Amino acid sequence: MSQRELYLGLMSGTSMDGLDVVLVEFEDAQPELLSHQHYPLPDNLQQQLHQLCQPEAEELDLWATADRLFGMFSAQCVTEFLHNINVSPNAIKAIGSHGQTVRHQPDAKPHYTLQLGDPNTIAALTGIPVVADFRRKDIALGGQGAPLVPAFHQAIFSSFDESRVILNLGGIANITWLPGTPAGVTGFDTGPANTLMDRWFKACHPDHADEFDRHGAFAAKGAVLDDVLEKLVADSYFSRPPPKSTGRDDFNLDWLRSHVKNLDSYQPEDIQATLVALTARTVADAISRWLPEPPETIFVAGGGAYNPILMSALKSALPHRGWHATSVLGVSPQHVEAMAFAWLARCYMQRTPGNLPAVTGASRPTVLGGLYLP
Repeated sequence: MSQRELYLGLMSGTSMDGLDVVLVEFEDAQPELLSHQHYPLPDNLQQQLHQLCQPEAEELDLWATADRLFGMFSAQCVTEFLHNINVSPNAIKAIGSHGQTVRHQPDAKPHYTLQLGDPNTIAALTGIPVVADFRRKDIALGGQGAPLVPAFHQAIFSSFDESRVILNLGGIANITWLPGTPAGVTGFDTGPANTLMDRWFKACHPDHADEFDRHGAFAAKGAVLDDVLEKLVADSYFSRPPPKSTGRDDFNLDWLRSHVKNLDSYQPEDIQATLVALTARTVADAISRWLPEPPETIFVAGGGAYNPILMSALKSALPHRGWHATSVLGVSPQHVEAMAFAWLARCYMQRTPGNLPAVTGASRPTVLGGLYLP
């Protein structure tokens, strides 16, 4: 007799635009998305999180306050979400909460990663067990702590009929290689996706209602600056072999200015177009350089899947590939990562390893996260 379980997944990515909440039903091991909602971050919380991402912001009170506030916000979203879909908290087996990454330093000595969003607060305010702090166990075993989603990709997107790449275009771009066999799955962060484009757009449009270049309209007005692009792709991260991961600690406006000394002398829309080209070029180079063979099909997840200018650049950089959104596999691009953390929560409750050492570089597979009871 099949067993049905309900889990919630909470995901706030590098772009820090809001919290995605999903309700996932597992019948045996197979996940099905039942409901979803996106909750924009409150302005004051978003401002604190952005401030904490800057290397000079080391105020302990700010960190502790943001940790609690993000936990309270997450709990509020969960409570509202369950009320709106008429599901009792008692029906939920557990919440998988990724938290908000404010530091990711996999090459520091010792290396570390930090996500905010106190799981004790979420558990206490919702009355639901919370599985959280997924990355640090992998770090403790010598891994990068990221990306963690490839294990989920393997579980639900693998096909014995073809080789696939799952390309996630969040703030950071990462790829999962699914060779069509159980062995050989790998993945890594290729570099920036939306984070540089978003930050540059906001710097050029401080009063704009959008936090990002909707539909790539700003980039479409510009032209790629080949000399600037070559300066950017010369960064050592792009030539480093996997396993590797990165974040907005590395790729931010300070990074952009350090590579392009006379940045303000260019037309802003040309820089935006060049940042689109940077994402497309580094994704294409990573697939060509680090995968054992070209994938037959590339499936795209994340907010970048809805940027037609970026998608056009990617298809030009990697022609002769089949390109699709993950929606053709049954999961909307916007919901893949949140579903992954519902899946990782279930892995914890089942005491099943959730990492892939071939992806993160950890010394062994391990159960990820910790359990926080109401």
